[in-house]
Amino acid sequence: MAISTAPTRIALVCFPGVRAFDVSVITEVWGVDRTDRGVPPFHLRRTAAEPTPIALRGGLSLTPDRTLAWLARADLIVVPGLDDHVTPAPAPVLEALRRAHARATPIASLCGGAFTLAQAGLLDGRRAVTHWNLTDLLSTRHPRVKVTQDALFLHDDNIWTSAGTAAGIDLCLHLVRTTHGAEIAATIARSMVTAPFRTGTQAQFIEHPTPRADRDADTLAAVRAHALAHLAEPHTVAGLAARAGMSPRSFARHFQATTGTTPLRWLITQRIAAAQKLLERTDLPVPEVARRTGFGSEVTMRQHFATHLSTSPRDYRLAFQQDQAPARG
Repeated sequence: MAISTAPTRIALVCFPGVRAFDVSVITEVWGVDRTDRGVPPFHLRRTAAEPTPIALRGGLSLTPDRTLAWLARADLIVVPGLDDHVTPAPAPVLEALRRAHARATPIASLCGGAFTLAQAGLLDGRRAVTHWNLTDLLSTRHPRVKVTQDALFLHDDNIWTSAGTAAGIDLCLHLVRTTHGAEIAATIARSMVTAPFRTGTQAQFIEHPTPRADRDADTLAAVRAHALAHLAEPHTVAGLAARAGMSPRSFARHFQATTGTTPLRWLITQRIAAAQKLLERTDLPVPEVARRTGFGSEVTMRQHFATHLSTSPRDYRLAFQQDQAPARG
């Protein structure tokens, strides 16, 4: 589900105990000027209850440039994770987050930042995710939260939560992608030398013994590369399995263990991403976009856009198409 407005004013909520890594991720996504590459001029503000420097782990410090009152002006509020996941957030922070949610301001948390939102009561009765190693702790300390273990990030009632560490990057780029388009998110991702999105769930990262055969994913990587290079062609699990030299059942099991998702779900995700890029960067008719990305028909592509992006291909193009599209080819 997309945020209703395209956020350019981003509030980073700071208080003693927040993780330096998460602060850096938020700053890297929204605090770097990339307007020369077509990225909107984001305005990231470091907000806190007091304007005094905040000590971070590793000998670092963070100096707020706004008080929590600035949250009333923010289009999006982002809460970093915590070094100690049971760190109590200051009462002014919790109250400011409650007021922001009451105003319908989107709020996102990275990793253990879900504990802060739970302290504020914002996750009561809602689905949320955190690092897979912290899900039991979150459930125990906040039993009214519907904790999910395997997602990279989740959305529920204008609140976003994400799994551990790198999943915070995934969520930040996803928020950019759903509000400013896939090309803007890809530009930021390229400058960060990271993937614009990852498929699957954090189930692929949970510690558990795996057979040695599952650790060698070269064959599956080659199959995925082939599918990406031939998106317009119809693909079936049986056909992909044959290319990998496996039975369909074995292929599906190995694929999910490696990527955290099923072959068909992965393929749909790739087709949606390719269609987004074509809708943004070309003036190809929507039916042709559907053909080139393997959906076959505009109707099928429209159904998947509605399910995964809460919009239609035509509305997506109206919102995100670049001013100058290259010639058809």
